[in-house]
Amino acid sequence: MLIIDALQYVNWTRELFTEARDGGVNAIHVTISYWENTKDTLENIGDWRKRFRDHSDLIIPVLRASDINKAKAENKVGIILGFQNCSPIEDDLRLVETMYNEGARIMQLTYNNQSLLATGCYEEGDSGVTRFGREVIKEMNRVGMIIDMSHSAEHSTLQTIELSERPIAITHANPSNWHHALRNKSDDVLKALGQSGGMLGFSMYPFHLNNGPDCTLDDFCGMIMDTAELMGIDHIGIGSDLCQNWGYETLEWMRSGKWTFKPDYGEGSAQNADWPRQPDWFGSSKDFGNIAAGLKDKGMNDGDIARVMGLNWYRFFEIGFVGK
Repeated sequence: MLIIDALQYVNWTRELFTEARDGGVNAIHVTISYWENTKDTLENIGDWRKRFRDHSDLIIPVLRASDINKAKAENKVGIILGFQNCSPIEDDLRLVETMYNEGARIMQLTYNNQSLLATGCYEEGDSGVTRFGREVIKEMNRVGMIIDMSHSAEHSTLQTIELSERPIAITHANPSNWHHALRNKSDDVLKALGQSGGMLGFSMYPFHLNNGPDCTLDDFCGMIMDTAELMGIDHIGIGSDLCQNWGYETLEWMRSGKWTFKPDYGEGSAQNADWPRQPDWFGSSKDFGNIAAGLKDKGMNDGDIARVMGLNWYRFFEIGFVGK
């Protein structure tokens, strides 16, 4: 079975690469930018190139979908570089192609806040896609960089689905009909995403789960079954949003960046400020088999389980990573 995780943010070590490989994971979309500007992002890309050299027996870069097949054949983990914000391109349209040529394959138009491109999901109002955002969408479509609206507001997301000539992704979120959260997505968004050929990756980040860390595997897999009915089985996959091996200071950076001097707790609170506890059925990359088993227990057939666990993402990347 092909296993593809459409979002992780991990403080990678050789041990964690080994854990992912031994867990049967064939490809992971890794976050290399939240608030970083162009220079900082290029430094992060340089760090990843060193990882590819230092751990060449465990990981390889994914520039097109066929690299995932190569990773699987060589018993390695394919690494897809992506941005959770548009800050790496600053205000320069030319940098979309530059970042693509440096290996980035996925970029969010926003990260919670209003950006130069669109509105984030934490803003009170949603003015939609900006003039610059429209140009970036066209350029991402041209070069073969996938548009990700995981942290974007509803109107901006629906507008992006309409504006994009290619299907877009929401790499890590869940339906708000299952658990209401600012980051989860409405039925209107999910239907539009499926009808346009897009993809949703189901998140295991506790703030996105029904009953948080106490969410049961049965409940989670039931939600997947229901969403398959809503969107179509070909438009869903896994985007775990696994955050692993980080200290609290990194969580503060993720939430507050450089845009505020005061603590921002996101969907947490001052009383629950630290990293949330993971559900007992998913704590690391070795646990993807639990999801496949849970779907089997809910009655999903083997072919559909294979689609959810990785085949759908593979087919999406097969087209999405290639420029026009």
